[in-house]
Amino acid sequence: MNFELTGTDPASRARAGVLTTGHGVINTPIFMPVGTVGSVKALTQEQLRQDVQAQIILGNTYHLYLRPGLEVLSAAGGLHKFNGWERPILTDSGGYQVFSLAANRKIKEEGVVFQSHIDGSRHLFTPESVMDIQRTIGADIIMAFDECPPYPSTYAYARKSMELTHRWLDRCIQRLAETSPAYGHEQTLFPIVQGSTFKDLRTISATEIAARECAGNAIGGLSVGEPEQDMYEMCELVCDILPKDKPRYLMGVGTPWNILENIALGVDMFDCVMPTRNGRNGMLFTWNGVINIRNKKWATDFSPIDAQSSCFASRNYSRAYLRHLFVAGEYLSLTLASMHNLRFYLELVAEARQQILAGTFAAWKASMIPQLKTRL
Repeated sequence: MNFELTGTDPASRARAGVLTTGHGVINTPIFMPVGTVGSVKALTQEQLRQDVQAQIILGNTYHLYLRPGLEVLSAAGGLHKFNGWERPILTDSGGYQVFSLAANRKIKEEGVVFQSHIDGSRHLFTPESVMDIQRTIGADIIMAFDECPPYPSTYAYARKSMELTHRWLDRCIQRLAETSPAYGHEQTLFPIVQGSTFKDLRTISATEIAARECAGNAIGGLSVGEPEQDMYEMCELVCDILPKDKPRYLMGVGTPWNILENIALGVDMFDCVMPTRNGRNGMLFTWNGVINIRNKKWATDFSPIDAQSSCFASRNYSRAYLRHLFVAGEYLSLTLASMHNLRFYLELVAEARQQILAGTFAAWKASMIPQLKTRL
């Protein structure tokens, strides 16, 4: 993997770059659609390529391990071959899923014992096994196994969790050094900065992570319920410590305005289920604000879903028609709304990139955020 900075914004920390992987090139800043089980909900891979114009998608170690399972993925030749997505893939290690299974898991030094949400069977994830699983999945970028502390956390718990994450990281690095990629392309490890909303812990964690000199780095444990301002403060602090010549990935964030604010702080990569999850519930993000397409006010609005969008669906289907599909419970509503929202997110980061390269990002961001937050 190679990362090259191609431009910076003079009035913020925003950066534009090019990230090269074994399955293609990614222009940053970038948003990555979430395909938890190897599928971005309601969309085909062709729609992701042509309509959404996604450059990279995510899979999840926990979910893919449980279903379809490693035997199937290995026999298929990895996730790229299994799901027909030939572009880059990033896999989350499952640390967040373990966090969300608090009632059905036990964390110890060795790893995490958890119960499957599918059938209740018991499993053990260790840093070593998670690296082995991600080798089998075959993603281009793989995440270190970490513990994501809840918000709020006590200082003592957040520190203990962070230190465990650092020890697990060293075991992840060692395991990868002992094994080889399964399908002939490089796999790059991103460690994860933790520390909850405690500035001194985030400083310690970011310093520890930077010292490992991995090819890229992630910021975890945010967007878990903390106030937005706390998220921005933690992100700014961490980005000031992490190496400037390596990509920075803020996990699980967020709204369009969250993304722009964090780009301004120096983040390069984002993912979130929000555009697809909210889309399936009728919430659309547009350049002029947020639409609840289920509202009766759209019943006779025959204008395009978003005339400013480059997405075919957004320009060629009306708001009235999409509302009708939602009210009628038609599956097509889920596809069109998800497609629209994801294309909007990709357009947003593409425009942010152009503004960075032009040296106008900070002023553009300041004018855009109130507009994006408007409720139409």
